[in-house]
Amino acid sequence: MTGRSYRPAPTEPFEGGEWGTTIAEIAREVWARPPRLGETRLVAVDGPSGAGKTTFAGRLAGAIGPGTPTVHTDDLLDGWGDQVTFWPRLEEWVLAPLREGRAGRYRPYDWEAGRFAPEWREVAPAPVVLLEGVTAARAEIRPELTLAVFLTAPLDLRIRRTDLRDGGRLASYLEEWRRGEEAHFAADATAHHADVVLDTTT
Repeated sequence: MTGRSYRPAPTEPFEGGEWGTTIAEIAREVWARPPRLGETRLVAVDGPSGAGKTTFAGRLAGAIGPGTPTVHTDDLLDGWGDQVTFWPRLEEWVLAPLREGRAGRYRPYDWEAGRFAPEWREVAPAPVVLLEGVTAARAEIRPELTLAVFLTAPLDLRIRRTDLRDGGRLASYLEEWRRGEEAHFAADATAHHADVVLDTTT
């Protein structure tokens, strides 16, 4: 599957048609590959804002198996300025314990309150764990990924999606965010190294 790109027809719904086949194929490929993060198969779902990462990761987790843990990188960020620099927190709280066969845990960031929640959320050392969000497939973790998926879509569509999702109230923040993610993806060559590249245009 390495390097294979799927380009579903624009009229096909994200949740069905070839998308359903694609998700099932990826799930089977995940199970066919060996774990690289200790005994865990770590699967990254990366791509720019508005590409459909969260929706896709949820459906992929369901196809892999009930109860498959998913960690969203947005939960680990200490606000908008922590777009790339949050990784040591993810490593300490989640990746290092999973690598050793222990449960990870993290305090999800409360974007309304502007602080991390006091309660810890556990990540079981499951056979497969999904890591979803911008920089999830970065070079730093690449050797330990069982599979990396990179989602993409035209900028105008991605902007429409995020405006619909957030009611347009985060537009100024997301404009700066997009510049940051574009710079990261260019320097990291994330899409080039992904196992699967998906165009989520519908």
